Amino acid sequence: MKPRIKIAQIGVTHEHAVGKIIALKRLSDVFELVGVVDDRETSLTNRYFNDDLAQYEGIPRLTPEEVFNYPGLQAVTVEVPNNELVPMAIRCMEHGLAMHMDKPAGEDLDLYRQLLDGCRKQHLPFQMGYMFRGNPAFQFCLKAIREKVIGDVFEIEADMNHNYGGDEYQKYIGNFRGGIMYNLGCHLIDFVVAALGRPDRVVPFLKSAPDDPDRILNNSMAVLEYPHATAVVRSCSRNSGIHNRRMHIAGTKGTICFSPLERFDGQPVELTLDLSSDSSSFPAGRHVLRFPPQADRYENQLLELAAIIRDEIASPYSYDHDYLVHEVTLAAANCCQWR
Repeated sequence: MKPRIKIAQIGVTHEHAVGKIIALKRLSDVFELVGVVDDRETSLTNRYFNDDLAQYEGIPRLTPEEVFNYPGLQAVTVEVPNNELVPMAIRCMEHGLAMHMDKPAGEDLDLYRQLLDGCRKQHLPFQMGYMFRGNPAFQFCLKAIREKVIGDVFEIEADMNHNYGGDEYQKYIGNFRGGIMYNLGCHLIDFVVAALGRPDRVVPFLKSAPDDPDRILNNSMAVLEYPHATAVVRSCSRNSGIHNRRMHIAGTKGTICFSPLERFDGQPVELTLDLSSDSSSFPAGRHVLRFPPQADRYENQLLELAAIIRDEIASPYSYDHDYLVHEVTLAAANCCQWR
């Protein structure tokens, strides 16, 4: 048996904090969860979280200083509100801790670069919490694009639409100048950048949904332009639900489509691969691929973090990739001009 990795969670107020703690508890043979920082009284910026803290029962409460000085601590998950993530992560970096940091990476690109440069200098494992990185269907798509199973890709269309949270969620999104593209579009931009690289141009379209105030940018689209391709990313919080989130990828020899993008009800995600000619992996024709059900969004990603910490694998995502993703995200959210 390998020694368990000592880990703490800093924050309970991020939208994904509870999901992360559930995954860590499920992976108790890999991680020793030493404590959690309850930041409800100390977080200062806008947040939207489930205040049912039942999943934290029995876990020791620590202050950030106690986390930083905890004997033998190897890693942290950073789960404070969106615009506090990078400042807290910098403190973790300065204490030499490997980390999983949730998204998005703040409105200050230079501050994010400072974090990444610090991690690079210390060779610290750093993992962004883009939730599709551990998704088998997305991993298949990346591999298929890189191996040109569907030829040269010229079109990606994907959305992160949902309908949860009611009016409270709309008010929350209204507090970000980049709106829902800043908050959720980053998940899909991470995939597009991994698949196609740096775009030539990023054009944002930030709108409010019908009947919502203009300042609430909860209906967004961004176009990423490449020499021979376009990628369209959408996100709206007044849609019919996350079960209708979808992915469409078109290449010169075929297409990949699937919806929903993920499911945790014990049923597989089904992906349709249509090929006009034989590839190295599949004959021409229509193929329906079924990916095993996931326990949750984060288990595969946290297992990957453990392997990186143990020097069993190199990180599949470089510091430069993470920086580029956020550079594109901020441009897509109209928080900066694309250069």
